[in-house]
Amino acid sequence: MTQAPRSVGLVAPLDMAFHEPLALKSGALMPAYTLRYETYGELNATRSNAILVCHALNASHHVAGWYEGDERNVGWWDNLIGPGKPVDTEQFFVVGVNNLGGCHGSTGPASVNPATGRPWGASFPVVTVEDWVEAQARLATRLGIERFAAVIGGSLGGMQALQWAVAHPGRVGLSIVVAAAPKLSAQNIAFNEVARQAITTDPDFHGGDYYAHGVVPRRGLRLARMLGHITYLSDDAMAEKFGRELREGKLKFGFDVDFQIESYLRHQGDKFSGYFDANTYLRITKALDYFDPALAHGGNLAAALAGARARFLVVSFTSDWRFSPARSREIVKALLDTRREVTYAEIDAPHGHDAFLMDDARYHALIRATLDQVPA
Repeated sequence: MTQAPRSVGLVAPLDMAFHEPLALKSGALMPAYTLRYETYGELNATRSNAILVCHALNASHHVAGWYEGDERNVGWWDNLIGPGKPVDTEQFFVVGVNNLGGCHGSTGPASVNPATGRPWGASFPVVTVEDWVEAQARLATRLGIERFAAVIGGSLGGMQALQWAVAHPGRVGLSIVVAAAPKLSAQNIAFNEVARQAITTDPDFHGGDYYAHGVVPRRGLRLARMLGHITYLSDDAMAEKFGRELREGKLKFGFDVDFQIESYLRHQGDKFSGYFDANTYLRITKALDYFDPALAHGGNLAAALAGARARFLVVSFTSDWRFSPARSREIVKALLDTRREVTYAEIDAPHGHDAFLMDDARYHALIRATLDQVPA
């Protein structure tokens, strides 16, 4: 892994259709569905060098590289994944999947329900982290991958990496859990509820069936994204990037944009509302809220993790107040209580929760060193 880092380059998404119904945790049954995914690198002859990348809230299967004619649309973890990069595609076969219920190609609320010939809309079932992992496992089996060398994810993706080790202990060798938590705090659930209320009270929401009206609840999506984005950044990161800088150099004594941070948040909200589906946002935030592997064990996280057989790398960032280091240490303690093999790193980084997406040399060196020890 000494080659200078470069991108995987031009990539193309793939679709895999499933005709076997998937029983969801809610009790609902998902009939035929499609998962969109991308792969990078080559699967070796023994099919032992595969790594699954699990995405967070607003990300997707597009993990690395770019699309033809759209070179600016670079994969969301391109700084980590590629030839010579920490997740080296010259050594590993990397798989990224858009989760069921998503809005980037996999079957979701905006997809046509074959039973009605209309978009699923509000009738699309609530999906959970457990459901996503089961769907990913089916895709892996179809690809001929019985065991992943590693499963990696940040934030909500880290929860999926943890669930993989619990639900399929024989199918994952290393679980890399970055900037995650074993369950959401009350404060995090509260942030998600405010975001959902912004969407569901938008006059254009129409109970989730806005597709039939030819509208999008943009105002609600904008507010949800603005709120979320505030929680992804640290106070220090905002101060360094924006401070109290005025957009036009003077106060306007009105309620339009005065400060650069206001302009930034509005830009992020406008951009997000132009490509993300509101019904998907509702379901993904509920999946975050519902994740709690210890619940079935009387709140005992160690008992929930007792059956795991993978090695673990757990990573947190000091300025992340959304999923603080204390939450990662809960996972580490539970793993140690069950005598699992776990490495923990708490990285001093100023970027807040978004630190897991940044090109931090110490963080990337840690991922590289850990994966260098994985027999492929």
